Amino acid sequence: MDRTLESLRQIIAQVLPHRDPALVFKDLNVVSMLQEFWESKQQQRAAFPSEGVVVYESLPAPGPPFVSYVTLPGGSCFGNFQCCLSRAEARRDAAKVALINSLFNELPSRRITKEFITESVQEAVASTSGTLDDADDPSTSVGAYHYMLESNMGKTMLEFQELMTIFQLLHWNGSLKALRETKCSRQEVISYYSQYSLDEKMRSHMALDWIMKERESPGIVSQELRMALRQLEEARKAGQELRFYKEKKEILSLALTQICSDPDTSSPSDDQLSLTALCGYH
Repeated sequence: MDRTLESLRQIIAQVLPHRDPALVFKDLNVVSMLQEFWESKQQQRAAFPSEGVVVYESLPAPGPPFVSYVTLPGGSCFGNFQCCLSRAEARRDAAKVALINSLFNELPSRRITKEFITESVQEAVASTSGTLDDADDPSTSVGAYHYMLESNMGKTMLEFQELMTIFQLLHWNGSLKALRETKCSRQEVISYYSQYSLDEKMRSHMALDWIMKERESPGIVSQELRMALRQLEEARKAGQELRFYKEKKEILSLALTQICSDPDTSSPSDDQLSLTALCGYH
């Protein structure tokens, strides 16, 4: 732990040379420090050159506790995990969580190396009850994970996270299964989606998938949205990276908006009444 703290102090001294490493996380101006950190990163290495803004989002609420999210260049998202009595406090708390994760992302152990890949594949094999031979077979889930790591050699975990989030969402909404049924190999799917970022167009396509699912199983969107909201809240309170859960919420909310504007999307049911009640929730 002492070695990790020392590494973080060195990173702070390098990226934020005029800041006192001992006082960084006690500084109330952590919002500006987070912005300064990423501006410095982009000047040094042109990290995420197309997305240079740290974006904050405060959930509307009549009173405390307040919730704030911060999205970093590249798409990683964090939120306040403490109970905050003001919007400014929630914003600072979210910024602090994001800054800590941004600094940890600079540690050598957070960069994808051959050693990191070996350890990660071994952990994946253990968690799936597979074998190390699966790592060399792209048709297996472990093999696909191995291929994704190899294709992103040298990147940090936050940089790798965007691609992982895309595949988590594709698995969640059933697109990966559909692609396998068309005989597309995992390598082909990974190579294809590695060229794209998670943008409004991709969200709209996924929302369409859920609108179709709603026609087949009325109430499924409301059920998934409730689950996504619960997962997002639990992950936020645990201080975890939130993008997967937040993207699920955004995609389902987009689908919900379309469904609520088209009463003929599916037949009425108790679940449909519940879904309609959620129309103003997101």
